[in-house]
Amino acid sequence: MLKKLVFFTFLLFCCCASQDYSQIKVVDVVDGDTIRLSNGYLLRYIGLDTPEVHIKKGKDFIYSPQPFALEATEFNRKLVEGKYVRIEFDVVRKDKYGRLLGYCFVGDKFVNAELIKSGYASLYTFPPNVKYVDSFVRLQKQARKGLKGFWGVLTVLDADEARKYINQIRTVRGMVLSTYQSRNCVYLNFGRDYKTDFTVVIFNNSLKYFNHKGIEPVSFYKRKIVQVTGKIKEYNGPEIIVNSPYEIEIIDSP
Repeated sequence: MLKKLVFFTFLLFCCCASQDYSQIKVVDVVDGDTIRLSNGYLLRYIGLDTPEVHIKKGKDFIYSPQPFALEATEFNRKLVEGKYVRIEFDVVRKDKYGRLLGYCFVGDKFVNAELIKSGYASLYTFPPNVKYVDSFVRLQKQARKGLKGFWGVLTVLDADEARKYINQIRTVRGMVLSTYQSRNCVYLNFGRDYKTDFTVVIFNNSLKYFNHKGIEPVSFYKRKIVQVTGKIKEYNGPEIIVNSPYEIEIIDSP
């Protein structure tokens, strides 16, 4: 019995590993950046983030759509639900939750790009999966300039306003008053009290991508006015986690 179970598990692994992703059906749209494929896997789009439909409360997720979450989900649904798509992978193929990470194409449309271009998603780079990052940066700038999607509605926040918008994708602007490097990450502090004021967090495993651009975050961003777009989380005050220098825009510096 044990041998049969091991053999069946082996066959299942081989089947999943050899799955053809050049033509695979989308059976469900979970939200703006995640879909379910006909082989049972969830696919999380690379390079972007969309507003959340469900928010984590303790150990549970509750239905609490953030601004433009339902619009992003519906936009994604119209693009891919029930259709055969082509999935292209990057360096890292799965995330820590077991979801596939990929670029999704339906016909001649690049779904990841369409979401950013239409203003239903913000740039969210997670190196080393950065194959199309330059294109995504350009598309986001165009969407913002054209006031597409949420860019036409959501105003830029001052750093001291960020605490009012936990779990939302917003753009926060302010001066980096101080910086600090701990054992695990670099903190860019926008207020005098790091336990309550807005902070940008860069984890150590992302620092090499800043170094590739000649940026040492502790000294480079200090006393500069910057603009950061991302999902505002609550941890010792409001924070946005940044994974690459593409996500921090310098507005002014001394």
